[in-house]
Amino acid sequence: MDSASPLVSVIIPNWIGVHLLPTCLNALRRQSFRNFETIVVDNGSTDGSLALLKNYPEVKVIALKTNSGFAYAVNLGIHRSQAPLVALLNNDTEAEPQWLAELVKTLEENPEVDMVASKLLLYDQRHILHSAGDFYGRGGVPGNRGVWEEDRGQYDGLASIFGPCAGAAAYRRRLFRAIGLFDEDFIGYCEDVDFNFRAQLAGYKALFAPKARVYHQLSASGGGVVASYFCGRNFINILVKNMPTNLFKKYWRKILVAQLRYLVQSLRHFGEPAARARLRGQWAALPQLPCMLAKRRTIQAQRRVTDAYIDSIMSAEGDLR
Repeated sequence: MDSASPLVSVIIPNWIGVHLLPTCLNALRRQSFRNFETIVVDNGSTDGSLALLKNYPEVKVIALKTNSGFAYAVNLGIHRSQAPLVALLNNDTEAEPQWLAELVKTLEENPEVDMVASKLLLYDQRHILHSAGDFYGRGGVPGNRGVWEEDRGQYDGLASIFGPCAGAAAYRRRLFRAIGLFDEDFIGYCEDVDFNFRAQLAGYKALFAPKARVYHQLSASGGGVVASYFCGRNFINILVKNMPTNLFKKYWRKILVAQLRYLVQSLRHFGEPAARARLRGQWAALPQLPCMLAKRRTIQAQRRVTDAYIDSIMSAEGDLR
């Protein structure tokens, strides 16, 4: 890359987010770190998003005809960008002015690290955490560190984590070259958890950067029934693809209890659309088993870490959820 090329490509997937984009893009205009490009991948929006984006000439726009899902949009943005660092950002966020500078600083000061998570806080309750990096439970349930806790500084240290939430995170491009991009079969929801697991299996590390702060309008661009369906399905897909065989044998009871808990909860609340959607999602994982098992063979063959290491970075916290 020549000296005029950006150090960071910020990729923002968008779908019917005309009411969200000004807050997100104006925050990028206020970033103290300036050596970056912004790419918005629009998933076939029909709400005036493309017209709005004309007010942001610094933004490169990739316009898709239909909504192809989060993973496809992000992957296309990564393919079309060239910077050595890639930052992913949801359209329903507002990044503090030092956000990008802190992500870049963390990667520059830690050359052995390839993924960095932001501190995500609620947009309308800015003292409440949404994520201080992601964890992965031994029962196969992922989650956000610190979710719903008041931010009292308890997560203000640089910390090793299982991986970042892709709603506001930075990655070295070499990581994508090594393990591939986000799994487009996931469509959306938990594709970042799957990516984090694959990265950890291949020996790539993640850090949480507490000063890289972003405010998230939670579920403004998704959630509800759709999220319940894909989480029900993709929790199982993550396990099938990534959990080492010996850890399956060690924690199969926890895994079974977690899935049965979701099943029972959904049946108890069967009258609610989200509960029925989760049941459909769990069922939908079954026909995907052959595909996920084929991917598993490749992933496990490329492992560079031990079972003991993966066991050590998984969390007991997820077993309680």
